[in-house]
Amino acid sequence: MSFQTGLSGLNASAKNLDVIGNNIANSNTVGAKSSRAEFSAVVASAIGPSGGGGSGGSGIGVEVSTISQQFSQGTINITGNNLDCAINGGGFFELTLKDGSSAYTRDGQFKLDSKGNLITNTGANVMGFLPDATGTSYSASPSALVIPTGAPIAANPTSAITAQFNLDARAPIAATAVPPTPYSTYGTTMNGFDAQGVSVPVKMYFIKTAADAWDIYDGDPAGVPTPGNNLGSLTFDTSGNILTPVAPLNMTLTSTNPNIGAFTVTLDVSKATQYGTSFAISDLTQDGYTAGTLTGISISEQGIITTRYSNGQSQATGKLALADFRNVQGLKPVGQGNWVESPTSGQPIQGAPGQGNFGTINSGSLEASNIDLTAELVAMMTAQRDYQSNAQTIKTQDTVLQTLVNLR
Repeated sequence: MSFQTGLSGLNASAKNLDVIGNNIANSNTVGAKSSRAEFSAVVASAIGPSGGGGSGGSGIGVEVSTISQQFSQGTINITGNNLDCAINGGGFFELTLKDGSSAYTRDGQFKLDSKGNLITNTGANVMGFLPDATGTSYSASPSALVIPTGAPIAANPTSAITAQFNLDARAPIAATAVPPTPYSTYGTTMNGFDAQGVSVPVKMYFIKTAADAWDIYDGDPAGVPTPGNNLGSLTFDTSGNILTPVAPLNMTLTSTNPNIGAFTVTLDVSKATQYGTSFAISDLTQDGYTAGTLTGISISEQGIITTRYSNGQSQATGKLALADFRNVQGLKPVGQGNWVESPTSGQPIQGAPGQGNFGTINSGSLEASNIDLTAELVAMMTAQRDYQSNAQTIKTQDTVLQTLVNLR
């Protein structure tokens, strides 16, 4: 028995207690992963008579060969905060630290700074893919995500109107109706918007000219007997389905701002019908809107960040980027819930939530640590016994040595 053997056991047990203590300390840390100390025996080599290694090697203690990390999924807890994100499945959030280096985390406690940057609690930028001008595709490489929280969303002038309605097939032809049918009987109104987001009234009404034909007018039907502009004729087949027009009509709107003046919009009436029921508007929409301020942010399972505005509009402003590694065990922990790549982890494989082996995003939730506190407490008691036992071997060796010293 050697003092060094017992000392190696004490050192290994102390390191094991350090690992267990770190696990216990981080049992409530969001996204934390448990670690374990893995041991290996230290053996002294012996040279046999033949010059080769024989069976005479004796154990001379133990060492901690590595501290491995356990990347199993943690429990997902609902928080109700829309900027909290949990990864349900594989992958890590990609970050850019303040020094410009890359890091990776499972901690999705995101915030917005004064400039609208999406950041972590330590100020690292959250990386993601930015949308193109149409909002239908995203950049190939990730950039720091910025949410437009300051300026309002710009106004968008009306360019297209869609109207779906039924004209009463029982209505008399206007020219022969006695008494004359008021123009307002078959009409509707809505609001469009000019380039500055100022409301512009849109008025249209219909006059029956034949058994299966109607003229559509814009303007104010109160202008009898001189109605508004004739935009065209609507004709229907004997089943009440529209025959013409198939292509949208042109309508002119006039802004109250003389510098904007009149502008042309399209009017789609291709879903109009003529049935023997009352006149009714089933759908009337236009694509313009006034300016709006930010009212909310949501994140989908695919990591798409959508901003909502007071004018009823929403826009996709980015998509969270995820990264994964061929050997996640090789990632190097650097504190603050972050890991960095190492030669053993390999380079990051980038992607988006829900693609391939990447997990989906649970917005309004956080991933708890995967540390089993009960198991750690049991392991701590076992490690304590190991430490006491190794201390006992040193005490015993000391007693044996004292006996030899006392020989006369």
